[in-house]
Amino acid sequence: MFNVVIFGAPGSGKGTQSERLIDEYGLFHISTGEVLRDHIARGTELGKIADSYISQGKLIPDELMVDILANVLDNNPEAENGVIFDGFPRTIPQAKALKKMLADRNSKVHAVVGLEVDDNELVDRLLKRGKESGRSDDNLETINKRLEVYHNQTSPLRDYYKQEGKYHAIHGSGSIDDIFESIKCSIAKATKE
Repeated sequence: MFNVVIFGAPGSGKGTQSERLIDEYGLFHISTGEVLRDHIARGTELGKIADSYISQGKLIPDELMVDILANVLDNNPEAENGVIFDGFPRTIPQAKALKKMLADRNSKVHAVVGLEVDDNELVDRLLKRGKESGRSDDNLETINKRLEVYHNQTSPLRDYYKQEGKYHAIHGSGSIDDIFESIKCSIAKATKE
């Protein structure tokens, strides 16, 4: 089992690169955003709770997210080959909770791929995505709030995973193909460690 965390600010290309990683390595994709949007669309109790946080640009409580991920892992046999975590963890306590949850299943995070993109480019990408997809959270006010939350709460994960020797910084601007080639090189390095 080879587990990868794809890490980066909103709009950094995590979803796009996740799809390529799934195709290349046969990983099971867990996107916390997709899981949460599914619950919101279905109007589940979890969806209602999640929506109350997301609509304000806030993060979902750690315990709730870890429980959701454990449930997804335990109920999807295809996750046994390896998982790409997209959008989780977002805080150091979440990273520690993920580490414990995986250890309880005799596994671990093997590599953290960090897509690093300038804030101005992120805002441009997200505004464009909002126009194309109609996602209500891709408006300037919410984008700025999400980036503020990212810088204050999520970016410290970079140092956490660097200390663990798992963080691989990837320049997230440029062509999708070039970025993916850089990611593949980082994963090749991580599998040899």
